[in-house]
Amino acid sequence: MSTLTRTNPLADPPGNIADQAAETAHNALRSTQNVANAAFDRMNERVDDARDHASPAIDRWSAQAEAAVRRSIDALRATTDQLREQALKATDATAGRVRDEPLKAVLIAAVAGAALMALLGLFSSRRDAR
Repeated sequence: MSTLTRTNPLADPPGNIADQAAETAHNALRSTQNVANAAFDRMNERVDDARDHASPAIDRWSAQAEAAVRRSIDALRATTDQLREQALKATDATAGRVRDEPLKAVLIAAVAGAALMALLGLFSSRRDAR
């Protein structure tokens, strides 16, 4: 028994040609899907690797930023405490001077008030002149 194979596709009936074209298209589509899936799998692995490498760096940067904020807050508290202490010392020193020399303190306050009023009058007259 011999098997006849046809090598001329034009000799095939039209139904067979359409079936072969559909099969070829289906195989090409399946092959394209396989290639695309493999590419997506490789890309997904690379993203996972990048995330695994980036995560420790992000955690380290976050810890460093948090430490810097804590240091800044501590420095601000220390500066605020120093300023408060200096203000209290200045208040005590001023109160002591007023107690020791009340007439001099009243004269200094009057001169400071007069100078302040002169400056305010000067600025208001300039603004009114515009």
